[in-house]
Amino acid sequence: MQESAGNDPYGAYCEDGVPILVTALDAPEYRQKLLSQTLMPPPSTRVITLANQKGGVGKTTSTVNIAAGFAQQGFTTVVIDMDSQGNASTALSVDRSTSQLSMYDVMTDGCDLGKVLQECPHVPGLFVAPSTIELAGIDIELFQHSDGMHRLYYAISEFLRHYESPDYIFIDCPPSLGLATINSLVAADEVLVPLQAEYYSLEGLQQLRFTISKMKNSLNDQLNVSGILVTMYDARNNLSKDVYAEVYRAFPELVFQHVIPRSVRAAEAPSHQQTVMTMDPASPVSVAYLGAAVEIATHGADNRRICSSFFLSDNVSAQERTS
Repeated sequence: MQESAGNDPYGAYCEDGVPILVTALDAPEYRQKLLSQTLMPPPSTRVITLANQKGGVGKTTSTVNIAAGFAQQGFTTVVIDMDSQGNASTALSVDRSTSQLSMYDVMTDGCDLGKVLQECPHVPGLFVAPSTIELAGIDIELFQHSDGMHRLYYAISEFLRHYESPDYIFIDCPPSLGLATINSLVAADEVLVPLQAEYYSLEGLQQLRFTISKMKNSLNDQLNVSGILVTMYDARNNLSKDVYAEVYRAFPELVFQHVIPRSVRAAEAPSHQQTVMTMDPASPVSVAYLGAAVEIATHGADNRRICSSFFLSDNVSAQERTS
């Protein structure tokens, strides 16, 4: 996994034993190298939740762009928007008005997930289950229901039973530990953790480990970790490098080799109701997301990352959770 800059013209380098791929992500040759790779479809649908209790770490941006990357590679992909802000729905340019069926109807009324899906107009093969502002009240609506934490799991299971199964389902979560996030973790096979390359993200990682471990130990013993994706990486400052290095040293088997650079283009894309993958496919951030998609496909069901070190046992103390 470690590689020196001299051996890789595309920018992977090794510093203090920590491999980082920031690249010349703008090198056309590198994008072509990624596009030329043959990616095998998973033997069954992979359900991946992107979760982090901290806001502003790039969950939604990563969800829509990784999903678009898979769809552009020919994989049938679904994005489930579980955030009442509906930013993933907006970025994928689908109708999220309250007159349309949405995830609120799926979660409260048992609406068929297949009837909610809308195809993204910019990316063939990418389907979206939109969110509306009504989803903000989901905690109150489901609190007293015995199956309140499993509604999404049941909806996805029924969808896979009665429709042609997609290759990937990505679930975008709100930055909180309410029932929307709990449902998303219960329904998933894997959780992908976007981690902003800043100090506060490191502080929150231990608490996030506890949360995800609690889900695995009590509600979804099949939950695995797809990996930790470092986002908003700025190669010009040492803090980004230090954050990546610290996370890598703690979880070398989980950290994505591709990091997502801080990008104005990624921030602009939603205002055009697009992903950066469609608005500017040759940009460094688009190439980074394409690389992340390749890594997810490579570490598939038959070659999962070793993630046992990420999970905490039930008897971890409160002090240890935050240390």
